[in-house]
Amino acid sequence: MRVLYIHQYFITPNEPGGTRSYWFAKELIANGHQVIMLTSRNKQQKLIEKKLIDGIEVIYIKNSYSNNMGIISRLWSFFRFMLLSTWVGLRQKNIDLVYATSTPLSIGIPALAIKQFNGIPYIFEVRDLWPEVPIQMGAIKNKFVINLLNWFEKKIYFSAKHVVALSPGMRDGVIKTGTSPNKVTMIPNMAKKDEFFVRAKNWEVARTFNLDTNHFNVVHFGAMGIANGLEYIVKAAAVLKRKNIQNIDFVFLGEGKTELELKRICELEELTNVKFLGKHPMKTVSEIVNICDCSMVSFSDVPILYTNSPNKLFDSLSAGKPLIVNSAGWTKEMVEENNCGVYVNPQNPDDLANMLVKMASNPIWLREMSVNSRRLAEEVYDKTILCKKFVKVIEAYNVQKPAETFS
Repeated sequence: MRVLYIHQYFITPNEPGGTRSYWFAKELIANGHQVIMLTSRNKQQKLIEKKLIDGIEVIYIKNSYSNNMGIISRLWSFFRFMLLSTWVGLRQKNIDLVYATSTPLSIGIPALAIKQFNGIPYIFEVRDLWPEVPIQMGAIKNKFVINLLNWFEKKIYFSAKHVVALSPGMRDGVIKTGTSPNKVTMIPNMAKKDEFFVRAKNWEVARTFNLDTNHFNVVHFGAMGIANGLEYIVKAAAVLKRKNIQNIDFVFLGEGKTELELKRICELEELTNVKFLGKHPMKTVSEIVNICDCSMVSFSDVPILYTNSPNKLFDSLSAGKPLIVNSAGWTKEMVEENNCGVYVNPQNPDDLANMLVKMASNPIWLREMSVNSRRLAEEVYDKTILCKKFVKVIEAYNVQKPAETFS
């Protein structure tokens, strides 16, 4: 098949960020299919540029986007990519199937347009339950807009041949709209066992980033957005400072809208146990995560965010890191049932501070959780397993028959 894959934020392993679409595209190619990736990037000379990357035919649309953007700028970025990707997508020849991955929900527009005008079916991937996420976060309050977006969400799901959801909660959310359970497959984010793994600490990297390997290092890597609720971690750092506990450090890797405010709080509190290392390619992130002792996966205490399927969680499993989660959803169940991490109360930074003291003083327990994390990554969430499941979903549409249920 010739698959048009629409993802506004497609990146490769040489770039910072999540690479799910890259690995899915590579697996399709390995199984004899062609992939045209329709995406965007901030800086390029022409409006449209094409590039062949590891067998993937990538079409780049010049379109600015950053986690630091305000609401209006983000909406414009979404709207602009929606229009341009629709225009470019409709011009593609000999396409057999469209695979459109959110966010934003507006990614469904080019998929709908291509189906309507070119008669090509599409599969829709749900990475976040929009519009419910911005509604519960308070970003959308107008009832007319909410009703319109809810109608649009249902339209996208009902018009799709199949829907792929990234977590059990997302799958349930799609089904609650009236979508048939047989039409929805859950494929979570993946553990990349060859990119994140346990090995000797890289002392040169530790020196470069001023990481004290004699301390207990807690890493949070990835987006630093409002939804991540990272002030909670900084408050826990302040608790440890007040208790004069000096052997626990917090390491932030990434960037986002809340980064400057978090740095400001650290300056006001005179916190020396918090480090902001910026955004880096996967290889560097993997080295830093390997140096750290545990990984923190943080979200604001908003029910809809309990459904999240964060890349950092699965990369942490692959890296053999004990996990700390503060979201009372499926990730809490995962770490507790598999003894690979702990849950802390997102309303109580003291809970996180006390848990870190306990973990730092119990290396045997840490080692046990580390082994369990890596085992879970290899046996359940490895990208080799999930990529094959993805291809099975895609290949169901190589013939004219309804898809099976693969979840």
